[in-house]
Amino acid sequence: MFLNKPKHTIKTDLHLLLECLKYQMKCPDSQKQALLTIISICQQDAGQYVEFFKEIGGVTFIYNLFSSSHYSEVKETALFALGSLAEFNEICKQTLCREEIFHDLMDCLKHEVSHNRKRVAVYMLSVLVSNNRQGQSFAQATGCIDILLNLFRTWAYTHTRCRTPTFALYFPAVCVCALEENQRACMCVFPLVRVWLVQVSVSRQELAQPICSFIGMAVANNMCAQEYFASLGGLVTLSDSLASLVPHCKDDIVACKLATTITRTLSACIADNGKAYTHTPVLSKLRLVPHLLLLLSVPNLSPQDQLVVVMTLGHCTSACGEYVDICVGIDFCGYC
Repeated sequence: MFLNKPKHTIKTDLHLLLECLKYQMKCPDSQKQALLTIISICQQDAGQYVEFFKEIGGVTFIYNLFSSSHYSEVKETALFALGSLAEFNEICKQTLCREEIFHDLMDCLKHEVSHNRKRVAVYMLSVLVSNNRQGQSFAQATGCIDILLNLFRTWAYTHTRCRTPTFALYFPAVCVCALEENQRACMCVFPLVRVWLVQVSVSRQELAQPICSFIGMAVANNMCAQEYFASLGGLVTLSDSLASLVPHCKDDIVACKLATTITRTLSACIADNGKAYTHTPVLSKLRLVPHLLLLLSVPNLSPQDQLVVVMTLGHCTSACGEYVDICVGIDFCGYC
């Protein structure tokens, strides 16, 4: 609808949409539609249109609308619009990266609000902390990360009662927050994560991606986190999961994807981070290389997944020289 319009005309449309938001305070449907249309327009040329909308006071008004509206659907759509604008445009993201906004997001996660609003709050939080040290600091200072971790623990004790892991809703924000100075805070849930890893299987494959993403980000380039996770038996559990999946990878696409996900997590857990031999005693007992070589031989493994396996092999062999000998003479007959 807006693709063929001149840019000055589209800017006029943004101005009119902002006026619509201001003068339709008692018409939630109209406000919701205006917000969605603003997102659609700004997505076309994020740099120019988002900055123009910010200059005319649109971003500030949407935030105030989110804070003050009595209509749940308007609050949710306004928060989604803010997250979208921040994702589209780095300048807008930095403008919205304020402590009071993180307090608002904390309230959404902490209190009994709609499931959809929590979902949007997680999206907004993920955008603000992604590749943003200040956002990660605010997430810690305002208690957002603590609330997410508490939700993490709560779900850990209740998820076995339901087939679908509803906490997957919160994993994106937890994973993005599990970086840099927040890694230490996230280490407190490693014991629970290890318990979940035992349950990862082809029949419970929905658990694998969020759990492994969390582990990978929480241990990345952090020797303390890597050592603690290994001390809990995390490497052993990952290795056992990989060993159980690899024999099925040739004929089972799901098993192959799970094995690659676990391999990527292992890579993050054993990357040397300046101390190449930290994990040597554990790695020498796991005999990971035979499993990784068998996984590498799977015909339908994508080039990206092959690279993951090769990199993990590299971490293993650099950490423990005896793996070079293990690589020699492995019999692939009957598998390839």
